[in-house]
Amino acid sequence: MSTPAPGASRLRLVISEAGAQRRLTSLLALQRIEEPDVELSLSETTPGQQVEGLLTGLYDVGLAISCEENNGLTAEPIWQEPLALAVPARSPLLTYTRVPLPEALRYPMVLWHPTACAGIHRQVGRILDRVAETPIVAERVASSALMMTLVAAGYGIGLAPTAQIVAYRPLGVVMRPLAGLSPQLITYLLRPQAEARDSLSRFAKRAMRAGSMHLGNMDVATSPCQR
Repeated sequence: MSTPAPGASRLRLVISEAGAQRRLTSLLALQRIEEPDVELSLSETTPGQQVEGLLTGLYDVGLAISCEENNGLTAEPIWQEPLALAVPARSPLLTYTRVPLPEALRYPMVLWHPTACAGIHRQVGRILDRVAETPIVAERVASSALMMTLVAAGYGIGLAPTAQIVAYRPLGVVMRPLAGLSPQLITYLLRPQAEARDSLSRFAKRAMRAGSMHLGNMDVATSPCQR
């Protein structure tokens, strides 16, 4: 990005496992409109490199589907989005309006890579741990594009954000909610535990507003740092 004008400040934002693009778009637009004199530098990296960069001062603030509060970072839940099953267009599971999780686990699953997609891997893992059955792993992927491609080709089913599943409907992927469950994928704002400067505090408040614009306010008190 361009060099800041004299006297302008800069906020270095790093994201990992970029999801919830609608909310990220809203946040970036709010930042540009309300505080144009603060240059926003945006980077994307892996969850591990994101944490290291925040701790060493390479970045000022991060957005992640991981909660790293015990690593010297403060983690605040800022928005959430529903998770559902991604199912091939001719799957027998489509006879269900809402699929029971034990029934879903009878089929091979395309799962998220535990390192490249550590945050969503952990959150999905907690959902699958609700039942005794062990998933049949067809493949582990580092992107929603590859997950939906494999699902559409009939290699297995996946558990992913609903917006991502719906986007791949023309490819032959169908979204089905889980029966008796309303799992949510939580996105966190990560920042060093040292006292934040004013521009960073204002950015954090805008992140909360961006989430509430789409889903209503989250109850932060009941959305703790989850591992």
